[in-house]
Amino acid sequence: MHSKTFLLALAAAGVALAGPAEAQRKPKMKPGASATVYRDTTSPDGVKGVGTESQDIVSMSDTMVRDLLTTPQLMNATTPPRVIVDSKYFRNESSEIIDKSLITDRIRVGLNRAAAGKIMFIGREYAQMVELERELKDEGKVDVGTTGRTRAQAGADYRLVGRIGTRDAVDTRTGVTSRFSQYTFELVDLEYGAIVWSNLYEFKKENRDDVVYR
Repeated sequence: MHSKTFLLALAAAGVALAGPAEAQRKPKMKPGASATVYRDTTSPDGVKGVGTESQDIVSMSDTMVRDLLTTPQLMNATTPPRVIVDSKYFRNESSEIIDKSLITDRIRVGLNRAAAGKIMFIGREYAQMVELERELKDEGKVDVGTTGRTRAQAGADYRLVGRIGTRDAVDTRTGVTSRFSQYTFELVDLEYGAIVWSNLYEFKKENRDDVVYR
């Protein structure tokens, strides 16, 4: 009888000790917090500020893709032109922090899908990876694959470049912030340096209390 009572006491103590530990593992929600809600990426953000938001990125990327698809140098060429679209030469000279690759990746993917083979996209950011594979083939450590060998990696004909700029104004009496944002996109001929296509995307926003973008 005593042993049974002792075992029950041990079990109760274990539950009591596990309770606080289990509670500590559960994440605590901030006061007023709610469950995550999925929103359409083209709709205005629930948290609004004067910076570049998701709907701006989607809208400008789609606009640039549609316009680039009307560029004669790209779409009317007999041989598919080789193009680099990445963020290396897309400069952020604005007053906000923004992931430039979010924009250039959307443009490249959109163009690649819509061009349907009329444009060849060069992954220059992966050049080192390609070179290592070519060295393995040269050394005979792997076979040449199914597409055969080339004398060198593919050179590009054009590269998408650009610049992000902003102009901010703050009313010190009311705390209202106004920001004009301008995104410049240009397609540069990598042999002559000629700019064969250009476009702008711009917007202006005002807000009393700006938000933090990360």
